Amino acid sequence: MDVLGIDEAGRGSVLGPLVIAGVSIPENKCSILERMGVKDSKRLTRSRRHILARKLEKMFDFKTVIISAKEIDELRADGVNLNEIERLGMEKIISEMNPEKVIVDAVDIKADRFQEVISKSTGANVIAEHKADDNYIEVSAASIIAKQTRDEIIAQINKNYRKIGGIGSGYPSDPTTKKFLANFTYDEMPDFVRKSWATVKNMK
Repeated sequence: MDVLGIDEAGRGSVLGPLVIAGVSIPENKCSILERMGVKDSKRLTRSRRHILARKLEKMFDFKTVIISAKEIDELRADGVNLNEIERLGMEKIISEMNPEKVIVDAVDIKADRFQEVISKSTGANVIAEHKADDNYIEVSAASIIAKQTRDEIIAQINKNYRKIGGIGSGYPSDPTTKKFLANFTYDEMPDFVRKSWATVKNMK
């Protein structure tokens, strides 16, 4: 049986996109991933993530959904919260890949509720758990692809703003990100800034 693992990167960032990745892993290949050193992307160095992401993309079927900062702001303005935005991205991957079984990292505080909604929407056999990226190697693989994809986007944006010190990681706690945002008024913010985030809205 093939198992589709799904995870995201960039959920809490104030800059850049939310990236959701799904990777389809045959159950008999899980031992190979273990030997490769696949684990939750947060437990890997940047260089190791890069190497593993390239290997995974060559070895297995995968899909990514990239939701831009502007799209996030527009959806939130329409009353769609971040959990729902992420769920919609996951459902898109499931519908495109048509898996036998799905494991997702639950973003809802109630994992069972999140699982039920996705199952009903897609008709798929879904497991949704907190810390699935730690507990299921299929989700760990998805986390690596999602994180690497987002890192590449952030790296390109950083290049474009090197003259003013770059944008940092894009997370609100990053001093470089804070310094970058301070260069603009609210109305001048570039389109990769999530204007609906409190960090930015408070600058109005």
